[in-house]
Amino acid sequence: MPRRIPIDSVQETLQALECELHQPKARADAGRLAELLHADFREFGRSGRAYNRAEIMASLTAETKPVTVQAQDFKLTVLGLDVYLLSYRSAHLTPDGGLVHHTNRSSIWRLTAAGWQMVFHQGTPTAEFGA
Repeated sequence: MPRRIPIDSVQETLQALECELHQPKARADAGRLAELLHADFREFGRSGRAYNRAEIMASLTAETKPVTVQAQDFKLTVLGLDVYLLSYRSAHLTPDGGLVHHTNRSSIWRLTAAGWQMVFHQGTPTAEFGA
């Protein structure tokens, strides 16, 4: 039976999971990615390319140059019982402290028997913004 979870708790949890996926440790861990990405996961990348779960997992675990992600302006929208849209802005932090690759992002998360899983993600290039 679906559970009713306080919205503030859901936002805190999903924001933490989203930011975990920005970290090199999670990105390199196929087991952790399998826990967080639903079997039906799809992504429309910042490049405009579409990806499935296997392609994203292969791409993330093969990364050799970790990036630092600045994520901000999180907003949570209820889509249905135990289904949420998390939207935010992100950019990559450069070694000199600048921001590049400014992106609007959105992820759909579902609470499953296995825990919270992302079922969809999209990144869309956007104008520069400040931290």
